[in-house]
Amino acid sequence: MIPADWIFGLLGGLMIGAAAAMFLLVNGRIMGASGILGGVVDGSGRGNLDERFAFLAGLVGVPAVVALVWQAPQTNLTTDPLLLVVAGLLVGLGTRMGSGCTSGHGVCGISRFSKRGIVATLVYLAAGVIAMAVARHGLGVI
Repeated sequence: MIPADWIFGLLGGLMIGAAAAMFLLVNGRIMGASGILGGVVDGSGRGNLDERFAFLAGLVGVPAVVALVWQAPQTNLTTDPLLLVVAGLLVGLGTRMGSGCTSGHGVCGISRFSKRGIVATLVYLAAGVIAMAVARHGLGVI
């Protein structure tokens, strides 16, 4: 029997893949969340702000509604708001430096056999492995 976590992960992955394919087919653009948000923040996405706001509202709103309907899963998320803000800013900086995020490079880039997307995905996965190894084995904080 497959644990429920695997089933939810599979369903989530299928939903993200289907959303990325629909976004590309309907809009002719890559569904990169950091690019969509970045266009709102820096003003470069003025031509389709309503579409960007709808995407971002769904990105935040749907999980919130699901958490209200079903019990939210247990996480190890910190309660330190300063740490959350710093982490969010670092993620935003990283997505700008890497010209995209996991949805742009990992989901859409790899599925299109983009060399840039594959390399970016390998780099951020390696960075995550290294950061986890340092935090767990070097610093002993995890």
